[in-house]
Amino acid sequence: MYQRVRYPAFLKDVLILSVSTFGGPQAHIAHFLKILVHKRNYLSEEDLMEINSLCQVLPGPTSTQTLTAIGYKIGGPNLAYLTLLVWILPAVTLMTLAAIIMDLFQERNVSLVFTRFVPAMAVGFVSYAAYTMTIKTVHTRTGIVLMILAAVLSYFIRSPFFYPAALVIAGVVTAFKYKAQPKEEKIPIRISWANFILWAGVLITAATLGGLTHGLPIRLFENFYRNGSLIFGGGQVLTPLLYTEFVELKHYLTSREFLSGYAIAQSIPGPVFSFSAYIGALSMKHAGVGGQIAGAFISAAGIFLPGTFLIFFVIRFWESLKKFRAVRASLEGITAASAGLVAAAAIFLFQPLDNTFITYAFTFGTFALLTFTKIPSGLIIVMGLLLGFIL
Repeated sequence: MYQRVRYPAFLKDVLILSVSTFGGPQAHIAHFLKILVHKRNYLSEEDLMEINSLCQVLPGPTSTQTLTAIGYKIGGPNLAYLTLLVWILPAVTLMTLAAIIMDLFQERNVSLVFTRFVPAMAVGFVSYAAYTMTIKTVHTRTGIVLMILAAVLSYFIRSPFFYPAALVIAGVVTAFKYKAQPKEEKIPIRISWANFILWAGVLITAATLGGLTHGLPIRLFENFYRNGSLIFGGGQVLTPLLYTEFVELKHYLTSREFLSGYAIAQSIPGPVFSFSAYIGALSMKHAGVGGQIAGAFISAAGIFLPGTFLIFFVIRFWESLKKFRAVRASLEGITAASAGLVAAAAIFLFQPLDNTFITYAFTFGTFALLTFTKIPSGLIIVMGLLLGFIL
């Protein structure tokens, strides 16, 4: 099923990608195309886009799944797991350090006033994500209606379980439009269930242990594993779910801590899902630095593993599955609802902020810089921090 490549050479390319790719899955795919296809010729452009499309159908971090699936395709399971580790480690390490420094500053009453513009800028990032998702994915009246319904309902229904339900329902709605998709000759589906059983087994075991022991590390793993198993659309869609669960319901983080961390996650290279490490570390701040590091890596494992298990499960029969028109048609609803969820997130992330001219200026200013310029997101955050020092 897969060709063999030299592991060190491929993993070196993955490491380069992990420290040089900013901007989320839409930007990541361009880097994958440049290095893995055009420069190294590990696979064809058509193969890359097919894998990326498959990962968009599945829950979990799209760019991470795409990269690990490439590792699986060209080198098998061992290379795929090494690819996952090399890809996520730099970002997870940086987000863990950010959480430890944030907590250290707060413990020692070090003024964080220089970060006061960052939460408003984070809302600008979320607003830009909603805008770009809408422009790129919502092109029909059905999509517009589903996007608006998802946004309005998610604003009033602040439950973590609403988000996956909204995406599934929206996908089912547009699946009925399958006749608009071109017919393709079907291939018999042969399914190997091993990775699906692994995914489900870990989910059930983590939920059971969390319920029996009430241990925070186990509950963190279960929370993130569940989120990683149910979220379509990447880190932008994950953000409102995490805010609802960890800020509004469980109060592990304050709104300012959450938004500051989200902005930092936007300013570093690698997967946006590394934000989970920041949340996990701050959730374990009562256990000292060692506990924070453990919480960060437990949370990161929880968020990244389910998508990996699922892509390994589905990639084996993807060639057969993608021939079904209903599968392709369901993507319209899933992506439209995702855009609506992100739009709603921008609104309720903005509400806790101070209702001042400065807040509006930095929110809309960040959105404008992202929309109309090519300034890297990391540099925009650095500019905001410098203005926090100066003003």
